[in-house]
Amino acid sequence: MTHAVLPRTLWFTRCPVPTATGIAADRQWLTEEFAPDGITVRSLQDAAPDADRAAHFTHALPGLFREGGNVPALWARSRGERTRLIGLTWIEERQTVLVGPGSGIRGVEALRGLRLAVPAHDIAVDFWRAMALRGFEGALTGAGLAPDDATLVDVPAAEHQGQWAAELAALRRGDVDAVYVKGALAVEAARRAGAEVAVELDELPDRRFRINNGTPRPITVHQQLLDDHPDLVDRFLAVLLRAADWAAGQPGEVARILGAETGAGTEGVAGAYRPGTHLTLHPDLSPQRLALLAEQEARLRAHGFLPEPVDVMDWADPEPLRRATALAHRHPSASALPAP
Repeated sequence: MTHAVLPRTLWFTRCPVPTATGIAADRQWLTEEFAPDGITVRSLQDAAPDADRAAHFTHALPGLFREGGNVPALWARSRGERTRLIGLTWIEERQTVLVGPGSGIRGVEALRGLRLAVPAHDIAVDFWRAMALRGFEGALTGAGLAPDDATLVDVPAAEHQGQWAAELAALRRGDVDAVYVKGALAVEAARRAGAEVAVELDELPDRRFRINNGTPRPITVHQQLLDDHPDLVDRFLAVLLRAADWAAGQPGEVARILGAETGAGTEGVAGAYRPGTHLTLHPDLSPQRLALLAEQEARLRAHGFLPEPVDVMDWADPEPLRRATALAHRHPSASALPAP
């Protein structure tokens, strides 16, 4: 048992997507879990302006738990940050390829020869660009095509505000033929732009064609916290497991929380997340999910997003989740919750 001084603050960060972390934060369960220890639990997103917001991407904050996209998580590890992978989820988030109104472009095969929008953001790790590249790559591969069967067009995003704003503007101007989007805000953005769906990646039979920034989505923690206070890591994960259990019986509440997390309206949430999303929030480190993440790592490295290789199997530490599962099952509320 470690005798290191308890931290005064634990931090968490998550992306604006379905996460057990978001559910637990909404229910105030993280605050309640650690208050008896005199530990404050704070959200990086809601913190004061002097907080290290960049830690959402760099994970340079030792007391931080992160449940978010795999592109920044892999990038941080690739740069040498001492993080560990302690869980993975797979949550379908409606990935689509949009085309202009009246274009008549439908189906993956129709992408052959088209100009595909690839955004360029001036940020440390351009996960938006990575998402577009991987989205188009998955769609084309699903039809037996290769990326060079279409033309990738760089779309500078610096002058545009909002997700996919630059790409959709390029589509309206006729500079590109197709745009990759995903999630709840994409549903609303597509409606505002009058764009039409050419490809529904969620309908492709092999989930490998949908590997992207959020599929699978990692939960990571800093090695220093895991070394100094493994019990805190176990307890944090146990709260997430209880939140996922609770969510499995509360589809209406999950939809409400998703609206708050994503900033999207009811239509956007309903359009992006299929019925049953509330059942899919449990993390694991199954060989299948680890293999999917390893495939993502290889493709991101091939596209130049990772400075050094990341050995996904070596990165993963299954012990905290194993211990957390036992803790969650011993919690008084466990008998009243559905099994995962």
